[in-house]
Amino acid sequence: MTGTQIFFLIVGAATLFSGLMVVTTRNLIHAALWLVATLFGVAMIYAILDAGFLAVVQVVVYIGAIAILFIFAVMLTRRQAAETGPSVNANWWAGAFTAVVTFAGLTFMLKSWSGFSKQAAAIPSGFDAVNQLGNALTSPTGYVLPFEVASVLLLAALVGAVYLAFNKK
Repeated sequence: MTGTQIFFLIVGAATLFSGLMVVTTRNLIHAALWLVATLFGVAMIYAILDAGFLAVVQVVVYIGAIAILFIFAVMLTRRQAAETGPSVNANWWAGAFTAVVTFAGLTFMLKSWSGFSKQAAAIPSGFDAVNQLGNALTSPTGYVLPFEVASVLLLAALVGAVYLAFNKK
């Protein structure tokens, strides 16, 4: 194994662990911080795979915006630090069983896939992925409509959060 592969395994294990902590921790702020760690691990995996643009977008958009927005939303709603009632669903075993069956099915399906042993094709020297992505997002024949709809939805969510934060009771 090369050093990059070992680093990939370490980062992958840390990302999986922090993802598990997101869904198992009881405190919402701690869950949000574990989510930041998970998203940072995904950004590191993008960087290992030489997808620098995606790594930067992961850090700026997901960690810098969405996770911080989640933390602010929790803080602005003035939730109690001590939760009342049970924090574990009584039917947790059904979710765990479904997760194990899904994982087993995916493992069985991907066991014979030849993509695990293949090497990726070399990227040509003049290839500009960021330019092509920008053209795809902003050209009228590309993804400009979903891109703009997503921006309007995020703006509506921001306005709603500000309204809820300053709503007098």
